[in-house]
Amino acid sequence: MPRNELPSITIDQQDHATVSATGIWQVQALARPQVISGINAVLQAVPDKHALQWDLSGIATLDHFGAQLFWNAWGKKRPPRLALADAHEEFFNRLEQAGPIALPDQQPQPFSIASLRTVYDNVVDHFSGFIGLIGQLVLDIARFIALPQRGPWKEISSNVFHIGYQALGITALVGFLIGIVLSYLSAQQLHSFGGDVYLVNILGMAIVRELGPMLAAILVAGRSGSSITAQLGVMRVTEELDAMLVMGLPHGFRLIMPKVLALALVMPLLVVWTDAMALVGGMVAAKLELGMSPSYFIRELPDAVPIANYWIGLGKGVVFGSLIALVASHFGLRIQPNTESLGQGVTTSVVTAITVVILADAVFAIVFSGVGF
Repeated sequence: MPRNELPSITIDQQDHATVSATGIWQVQALARPQVISGINAVLQAVPDKHALQWDLSGIATLDHFGAQLFWNAWGKKRPPRLALADAHEEFFNRLEQAGPIALPDQQPQPFSIASLRTVYDNVVDHFSGFIGLIGQLVLDIARFIALPQRGPWKEISSNVFHIGYQALGITALVGFLIGIVLSYLSAQQLHSFGGDVYLVNILGMAIVRELGPMLAAILVAGRSGSSITAQLGVMRVTEELDAMLVMGLPHGFRLIMPKVLALALVMPLLVVWTDAMALVGGMVAAKLELGMSPSYFIRELPDAVPIANYWIGLGKGVVFGSLIALVASHFGLRIQPNTESLGQGVTTSVVTAITVVILADAVFAIVFSGVGF
């Protein structure tokens, strides 16, 4: 770039009353470090900027970047005496109209009847939508039973693989570690009272009746429940759900029912798998802590845990799996076609599914309080 086209700024040496600028004040010319540093030094050294005459009529070309340099030096306020080319007036008009950026004050919203009404409407809306989803599921299952040859077998098989088989690793690891921790802590307390033989009773009842189904359900809710919600949410964002309706493919029969049936089928199997791995972990800890042989553990387990507890655990698996699939599908279908709603929907789905599982487990504990002891 020729020297006479470089941006420059000078101060009148006689009375220091006029500041003149010439050259090309565009980002390409101002991007050089030595140029921009020199200009900033001159602008900062100008005394009493609003009392001077600013002559910018000698500037050949100007862009927003160059105008912003002057605007910052002026304290974001146009000086009273400014000579400017008509072509450059628009840049400073825009800066003047923009003004300082101020965020609105975040005032806490006071509690009111309207806010309570909004919460009530949201709860009723979700509850009615969930009940409607259950009703549609019953109709879809009846249709599936009436015409099994036209059922979504491939979708069911795919969900069984992704939800059941691919979850074996994480459920085995968590179950094994929980079994070790529970056995180790229980063995320390029992040994101090001479009750080592009751370790099998404590582990068997705790794992088979409560911890096994709960661990499997929580892991599936976090792993597969979030996946179901995200899948349906992405289909909403990409308008695949609307395309299915146009083609006459109902959401419930092709998307919701296969997931519910798959989870209701694989959850009892995952419960048995988690129980087994947790008991293996308990046997390992009992051997290391108390010297209890695995053969003794296995021999005493059927007497310590009545068979009714196994059926309660399997029943919990079916109910928990169905609830997780329904909750995940409910929030997946309610996601709006934007990424923010997708993230919020997945988070809410997982939290709600885990909460519903815990509530269902409490109901099981109350209803079957006298069974299996």
